[in-house]
Amino acid sequence: MTYSIEWERNSLDEINGLPKELALRIYDKINEAKENPEHYLEKLKGMPEFKIRIGDYRVILLWLKQEHLLKIQAISHRKNIYKKYKTE
Repeated sequence: MTYSIEWERNSLDEINGLPKELALRIYDKINEAKENPEHYLEKLKGMPEFKIRIGDYRVILLWLKQEHLLKIQAISHRKNIYKKYKTE
């Protein structure tokens, strides 16, 4: 089952601010994840969100199974993403 992708405004700004090659790599991984979320998504402990790892970058998202939707919340380097995401 293919899921739809919904981007939060800040996540679009974040991916557009990355180098083109890296942004395309992240975008491709998200598109792969929408085909088979169980394979790509990892649950964040103590939070409703999931993550996708792409090298040193992380994508934080909500997996809304009932709506068949992946809602992209944040994209950033692994050293910043968790601190940054918790403060938003």
